[in-house]
Amino acid sequence: MTNPRAIIIGAGPAGLTAGLELLRRTSIRPVVLEASGEIGGISRTVQYKGNRMDIGGHRFFSKSDRVMRWWLELMPLEATAVPASDSGSTPAQIRYQGQQRDLPTDAFPSNKRPDDAHRVMLLRPRKSRIYFLRRFFDYPIKLTADTLINLGLGRTTRAGISYCRAALFPRREERTLEDFLVNRFGRQLYHLFFESYTEKVWGVPCSQISAEWGAQRIKGLSLRGVVMHFLKKTFAPRPGSPGSEVAQKATETSLIEQFLYPKLGPGQLWEHVADLVQTSGGELHLQMKVDRIILDGNRVTAIEATSGDGQRHTFVGDYFFSTMPVQELIRALSVPAPEHVRMVSEGLVYRDFITVGLLASRLAVHEKDGSPLKDNWIYIQEADVQVGRLQIFNNWSPAMVADPDTVWIGLEYFCYQTDPIWSLSDQEMAALAIEEIGRIGLLAPESVLDSHVVRVAKTYPAYFGTYDRFDQIREFTNGIENLFLIGRNGMHKYNNQDHSMLTAMTAVDNISMGINDKSNLWEINTEMEYSEEKK
Repeated sequence: MTNPRAIIIGAGPAGLTAGLELLRRTSIRPVVLEASGEIGGISRTVQYKGNRMDIGGHRFFSKSDRVMRWWLELMPLEATAVPASDSGSTPAQIRYQGQQRDLPTDAFPSNKRPDDAHRVMLLRPRKSRIYFLRRFFDYPIKLTADTLINLGLGRTTRAGISYCRAALFPRREERTLEDFLVNRFGRQLYHLFFESYTEKVWGVPCSQISAEWGAQRIKGLSLRGVVMHFLKKTFAPRPGSPGSEVAQKATETSLIEQFLYPKLGPGQLWEHVADLVQTSGGELHLQMKVDRIILDGNRVTAIEATSGDGQRHTFVGDYFFSTMPVQELIRALSVPAPEHVRMVSEGLVYRDFITVGLLASRLAVHEKDGSPLKDNWIYIQEADVQVGRLQIFNNWSPAMVADPDTVWIGLEYFCYQTDPIWSLSDQEMAALAIEEIGRIGLLAPESVLDSHVVRVAKTYPAYFGTYDRFDQIREFTNGIENLFLIGRNGMHKYNNQDHSMLTAMTAVDNISMGINDKSNLWEINTEMEYSEEKK
């Protein structure tokens, strides 16, 4: 008898997690099909002349011990971050919201080292700021003298009055992202720090975006939360004292102060997972674009795909996991979905993404003490430029930069493939980025040494269009017994990397335990306490 097979569409975090989990915990053999020639999806690492680019930036931090343990088992902490004691009596820790949390290091002994000395996790400080009015503001906003000075007395007063008004007379129904943000920050702070950047990301006013996006991405962030964060950092109980564990678990991921990061970028981990899948008995096929899903009643029987050389291939299986965009999935069904499902699917919107890597001799700005900027990324709130965010790859990992005497940054643009910016040549796109970053004073154009442009389609599933009727797609696909939608695009859900992994893990849980109900997949990153339950 042959082992059952699972056909997995996509070699990103969700697809590869599903593949490795199946091999570790079941007799099911995974076959992973990836349309591109790259591993990791948007969590891949792009290499250019020895410099590495992280597409979108990926902090390896999760409230889920299961995910943290999974990462650290595959890539242990670098030696300098692991306690010298072999007894493990002093566990490695990660800091967030003024607290020290023990890392789940029981998955590996402190003296374990990978066979590849570079395959380690770094423990990195987190720093993100907002660039607005040609000045830096902490993100999340902090109650500091710098914040008040940068805003000025007039703006600060108006922001305070506006917040009090929102707190006393909140919008009763939070239907849009604007409602969500105004209720938590007041209209003045919403206009100052959220409106421009958010509309750059999505290309539509916040009044047209579902409040669900805010509930999913920044659900615990508010002016009240900023104040509480300030008070907790000032008066928090010391680790191990009564109340410290509760304070740790109440932390929002937007407030973390440290995170794990693969030494050579996020793609390093997923390339390692891909190798493990193949050496453990699974298959991985790159440049294999799925375009037809064969249905027989309420089950999938096979998938058809076209390889890079134009050949057609059929993959028969028992279980099927999809991380491909929902819109493409519905179009590929051999038996057309009901008309109302197809209408919702065709109305789904995806936002596309361009990163321009610039190698420079130095930035035009620095910290107050004269040292280089410490930010991982900077949100560009300035309305006179199109660039939305800037990454400093040196600060993610020094190994991301070939020459430590240079600075390697990524300027991020959000667009649709129908926008003129998407069709610019690489030279034109780089010229635009250099001009804009020079205009706002962060980088002198003459200091640029080289550039590299990366375009990624359908990076962000949008919470507008026909998204308000997405439950019709969910109900339909849940009825296909052996099909599991996982990951960001697979579920049309703006998941973080750890959320995508958890959807894959939970799908394998369901299969291994014979659970047919898929509702627990959709609760991940919707049910706020999902990751705080010890598995």
